[in-house]
Amino acid sequence: MKNFIGCCFVCICLLSGFANAQTENKLPDWAFGGFVRPEGVNPVISPDSTSTFFCPMNKRQIDWESNDTFNPAATIKNGKIVVIYRAEDKAGKAIGKRTSRLGYAESEDGVTFKRRKEPVLYPAEDSQKAMEWPGGCEDPRVAVTEDGMYVIFYTQWNQDKARIGVATSRDLLKWEKHGPVFRKAYNGKFNEIWSKSASIVTKLVNGKQVIAKINGKYWLYFGESHVNVATSTDLVNWEPVVDKNENLVNLISPRKGFFDSNLTECGPPAIVTDKGIVLLYNGKNDKGEDGDKRFTPNSYCAGQVLFDKNDPTKLLARMDVPFFRPMEPFEKSGQYVAGTVFIEGMVYFKGKWLLYYGCADSRVGMAVFDPKIKTPGDPLP
Repeated sequence: MKNFIGCCFVCICLLSGFANAQTENKLPDWAFGGFVRPEGVNPVISPDSTSTFFCPMNKRQIDWESNDTFNPAATIKNGKIVVIYRAEDKAGKAIGKRTSRLGYAESEDGVTFKRRKEPVLYPAEDSQKAMEWPGGCEDPRVAVTEDGMYVIFYTQWNQDKARIGVATSRDLLKWEKHGPVFRKAYNGKFNEIWSKSASIVTKLVNGKQVIAKINGKYWLYFGESHVNVATSTDLVNWEPVVDKNENLVNLISPRKGFFDSNLTECGPPAIVTDKGIVLLYNGKNDKGEDGDKRFTPNSYCAGQVLFDKNDPTKLLARMDVPFFRPMEPFEKSGQYVAGTVFIEGMVYFKGKWLLYYGCADSRVGMAVFDPKIKTPGDPLP
């Protein structure tokens, strides 16, 4: 993984009302970054019209990743990086109107991937058919327990309502679907709301990123319009944190005049550090007067927030500008021309953090952060 792009520019990262302003030319000391795109390797995963499989729903061969490959999860298996990415075939005519399935790609260096010809998680004649057909399985995030069980959170999309679904596996190939994560909590109240984008809290143990427990519970940040949080004791059934009226507690929300003025959508698994819990998230810029005029209307950029490591509901700090934003042509062309670096997968690999992201809802890109080299993020426009 050599020949990284040698120039990362100045990113003015201020904390919003929680601490003293940071000096220019550096990220907050709690943040991850800057992330550098390796030279000449992106995108690392692109559509492939030669991959086909027999779809149990359509009852015929489908070119399941011929149109788009994007929004990836990432983890480590047997010393290799595995990316689980969202793929769409050519059926349908617009974003959200095609069927999505999850593909599998493996790499020894994080850059060059060997892909399986068939998806590993997809709509089928199973218990989740009503939640996953015809829209499919979308936007995964994956993490692993200390004893080697992989847990994937993904969007179940039936083209009516989006729900966070959960599945488990020992090999990342054969998955057991457990259904919507909120189906039991509060008598199913939150199973009927629109829910997406689940980021489970993890930690580093002897150089391995694993699912963490805090105060005897697992914690899951989730949300698209806001960032909310839920807890679990079994990784399958989750209970959202609510107020006295059983309404979701919003930990962060969109801010007028900022890059995240339209949406704040959770990114890769959050990470416990000595400073606190760092959550990387996707911010969508508003197209109207409430947006940040420095960034393209409707574009998705990436931000970071810090929560208390002993109280995952307590916000400590939040960056006012993105650390990563659409810069390259492949990040601003495709299905989503406003520009997207939609972060969903991040792994700790050989002493570095590798970030995997969706490029304009069409490709998969990657970037690298070396903790030994603290650099700024992407430049402001």
